Amino acid sequence: MLPCSILCGGLATRLRPVTEKIPKSLIPIHGEPFIAHQLRLLRSKGITQVVLCCGHLGEMIQDFVGNGSGFGLEVSFSFDGTPLLGTAGAIKKALPHLDKSFFVLYGDSYLNCDYQDIAQSFNAANTLGLMTIYRNEGRFDCSNVEADSGRIVRYDKRNKTAGMHYIDYGLGVFSGAIFQALPANEVRDLAEVYQNLVGKGGLAAYEVQERFYEIGSELGIRDLERHLSIRSNVSDQSESPSNKETS
Repeated sequence: MLPCSILCGGLATRLRPVTEKIPKSLIPIHGEPFIAHQLRLLRSKGITQVVLCCGHLGEMIQDFVGNGSGFGLEVSFSFDGTPLLGTAGAIKKALPHLDKSFFVLYGDSYLNCDYQDIAQSFNAANTLGLMTIYRNEGRFDCSNVEADSGRIVRYDKRNKTAGMHYIDYGLGVFSGAIFQALPANEVRDLAEVYQNLVGKGGLAAYEVQERFYEIGSELGIRDLERHLSIRSNVSDQSESPSNKETS
């Protein structure tokens, strides 16, 4: 399975004042820091290597996660330093910890999708990048993607079009060569990388059917809390003595 880089270095200004003292990844969700849920989900999907791209209060994340063995993972860290390098700049700095190709996951996203199938689709597409998308129709935030025949044909967070039925799901797959070509120690955004690939016709699309969850907003946090609570209750019921076979 491909390694996964997680972008968890932002300032999370929408969640202040909470994120003035702790990074967004450590916000308590259903009784635990969010990143604990995120890492366990990745492990359950077959991922074994994770690189955390840290910035704001990143040492707190490192103290909590350690080497990742508590989650069944091999975890390494890449720190932006000052100034913060932006999402694409952070990935470039993390390249020494990553393979030739890798997943990129936003640090506030909880995505219960088929990572293995997504990786296989990336290999089959023979492109430098792949964006996972969800048919949103404006339901969860504003749709920002046009897709056609397995390719992203437009991606723009600011300028909306009538053809934007999809939203960026929060998980990408990339060849490291894209980021290797970026200037070192410059602030660069992942959206710019996506848009450059779209302009060259080189960004594959993978439509995910499961909705995404995120903790970038108060509403998102409440939705994820509810989702995890339901999953926990279902798991408890399935493991109760009355639901187990007797010998």
